[in-house]
Amino acid sequence: MVQEFKAEGPAPLDRTMEAAFAPMTALILRAAVRLRIVELIGAASGTAPGTAPGTASSTTGSTASGTASSTAGTSYIDVARAAGTHPESTLRLMRTLAALDHLREDAPGTFSVTPAGALLDRDHPGSMAALIEVFTDPVTLRAFDHLDDSVRSGEPMFDAVFGTDAFSYLHRHPELTERFNTAMSCFTGQIAAALPEAYDFGRFGTVADLGGGDGTLISGVLRAHPGLNGILYDTEAGLAQAPATLKRNGVADRCSLVPGDFFRWAPEGADLYILKSVLHDWSDDRAVTVLANCRAAMPPEGRVLILESVLPETVAPDGPKAPYMTDLNMLVNAGGKERTRRQLDEVCERAGLTITETGELPAPRAFCYLEARAL
Repeated sequence: MVQEFKAEGPAPLDRTMEAAFAPMTALILRAAVRLRIVELIGAASGTAPGTAPGTASSTTGSTASGTASSTAGTSYIDVARAAGTHPESTLRLMRTLAALDHLREDAPGTFSVTPAGALLDRDHPGSMAALIEVFTDPVTLRAFDHLDDSVRSGEPMFDAVFGTDAFSYLHRHPELTERFNTAMSCFTGQIAAALPEAYDFGRFGTVADLGGGDGTLISGVLRAHPGLNGILYDTEAGLAQAPATLKRNGVADRCSLVPGDFFRWAPEGADLYILKSVLHDWSDDRAVTVLANCRAAMPPEGRVLILESVLPETVAPDGPKAPYMTDLNMLVNAGGKERTRRQLDEVCERAGLTITETGELPAPRAFCYLEARAL
């Protein structure tokens, strides 16, 4: 006799169908971002995206048949006119976005923006627009089309598809580098806001952020600690947007920009070295090299602060899914991986470091921080 188990949550068929449609779902969000659907709804209604229906505007919209509606919201006709798109096709896109909980259809053909949809607005403080564009870019997806080959070989397929590694490709395409930095700042901004409250920076005088890109993270740290100085270390291409970020945050006078290659050396003069989402980009051997260079540059009492997703030893059925998706993205596009605590201990020990303090940042970015000192 076959024992039957009651499924918790969505039925198995629903879960599988949702996964099968996931690539299209991502491209639907990409289309909404590129057409500025959320911004146009807000502009037409005179309300901020994500405002609850009826709370800020008495704007009336047209229904699907073009007749007036008294429900607050924005007509798909107005959005299509502003976007320069085909009206019926715009309605179909907006209804799909409503089914995905990014819009709400308040009356036939009249829409408002949900809190999730507000994140598609480029001007929203927590905007995910740039991230959506990067992760749905053909450059990202072409190598992922060969995931099965990466699983067979254990090697990234980006190199085989494009003839160079992902970061060299970025350096040759400044416009893509800019989009990548902007996308990464979506998450980094949340971490920059949470980290100074979670971790004691008051013990240090100078903090070096290695691979810090546009400076979003170190700006958050320096703003929270006016007595602290900073070093922002990245490639010249990676630092391209940093001066504007540091100036905008009022910390440019306390942060030096140092171009370089963290596989060759780390800048001296800091007593704390931050590696945020750096180690997961690389194989164990390359991660050890980066950590060892920090170990060589820091003073005896110095520390390395690692900020990464830390995988549990076994997958929790109700746990977050994103780290595992990122893990496969690292396999295919960069040759890196997400790691468990045990695996992070191992790469640190190989570099002459030992992890002595750990903690978790609050949601929505469930990152861990791990402080390491010299063995």
